[in-house]
Amino acid sequence: MTSIARTFALSLGIAATTIFLTMLGIFIWRYPTEEREFRTCQVVAAVLERATVIEGKNLTVRSTPALAELKADSPNLWYVVSAGDLISEYGSEHRPALPFVFPYHGPVGSSVFSTLDQKSTFCLAAMQRGSLRLAMMVGEPQVRFGRIARNFLARRVSSLILVALAFAATVAIGSALAACFVSRGIARVTHRALAIDPAAPQGSISLSEVPYELKPLVEALNRAFAEIDAYIRMQRRFLGNAAHQLRTPLTLLRAKIEDVPEPALRTELVRDVRRLTSLVSAMLDLARLQNHAIEKRPIDLAQIALDVLADFSPSALDAGIELALEQDGNGPFLVQGVDAAVRSALANLVGNALIHAHGARRIVATLSRDGISIDDDGAGLPAGAEHKLLEPFQTGNTAGDGAGLGLSIVREIMAAHGGELVISSALGRGTTMSLRFPEASAATRSPQPDLQAH
Repeated sequence: MTSIARTFALSLGIAATTIFLTMLGIFIWRYPTEEREFRTCQVVAAVLERATVIEGKNLTVRSTPALAELKADSPNLWYVVSAGDLISEYGSEHRPALPFVFPYHGPVGSSVFSTLDQKSTFCLAAMQRGSLRLAMMVGEPQVRFGRIARNFLARRVSSLILVALAFAATVAIGSALAACFVSRGIARVTHRALAIDPAAPQGSISLSEVPYELKPLVEALNRAFAEIDAYIRMQRRFLGNAAHQLRTPLTLLRAKIEDVPEPALRTELVRDVRRLTSLVSAMLDLARLQNHAIEKRPIDLAQIALDVLADFSPSALDAGIELALEQDGNGPFLVQGVDAAVRSALANLVGNALIHAHGARRIVATLSRDGISIDDDGAGLPAGAEHKLLEPFQTGNTAGDGAGLGLSIVREIMAAHGGELVISSALGRGTTMSLRFPEASAATRSPQPDLQAH
């Protein structure tokens, strides 16, 4: 797609050039009568001068293409060419009585005079050729517009160039200013669009400061925004209702599992139900975050990390993996957010590391001023796999364990907090998943010692 400003400037330049050339042509064609007759006289005199040959005592007017064209276009053409006592005449039957006689001894130059009967005009031109005075009288010429235009342009080329440059400069400045105004109008609309809060259902672009030409586009965008917002809200309500409705049957299922007589099967079912319950809880938390404005409060990442690692300690012990909590710098490690949602996001990262970090012997949660990261020393991920893990139903476990929703939900939770989930990994050197928050609390708290959970 080409630039609107560039297209506008190009179109304006083409239009202005067309107008300039058209006006120039009309000006040449619509000469005042005297001016047009004088220019015609100059053109005809130049044609005859180039056709005239003087050899000794002979004066000959050769039939050049230009002279032949002039004769063909002028049925009543007549002319008399003289040089001293030498004379050549054409169309004498059409020549009226003249106020001059040959040989002509007047000044050099050209002019238009009236015949003696005052019914027509004729052209008188005189020029010096060597020692002879070449004089020409021409009547009833019909000169084509192209020849008059070429003669006009040749005699005024410098003036025309200056006028054309001034006209082009005016068009260029006008195009630049118009393009600037168009760009500023589009930039203003873009700024208004970017300022819309995705969490605000009533978000739209105000029409009060939108240029008139862009109002239909902005109205269409506002209508599209409203339809998209309504659809998203409907989907979020469905997600919240579905997650809420799933909690009751999961609770009943957990109670019935307790009656399973086989301990190994019961343990496996309890683990699966716990994982499903955690997923449903995360979906419900996410739906609540998306459907309502977040009430951010200072939360302690260190305490949340301790609680989450303690919850996963039994599973880590069974898998032979060490869980550790470290801190990068001094505390406090406070961020603005929703405790339950951040707790769910961190639990997803730790659980994901326990399940998918093949060959890992140690998982470390590292606290920092802007968030927390989960590092494992497992097999790592192939190049480019980090992006796929953030998509729904994508999992790094080739065995198919897990629904592939956990990291997608974590990403949504962090987006709702204005933060981000950052994943970095190298094959054979482990994976790091970090929760980055946009700002930390300015409150102070005494430094916390390194902690470890096994």
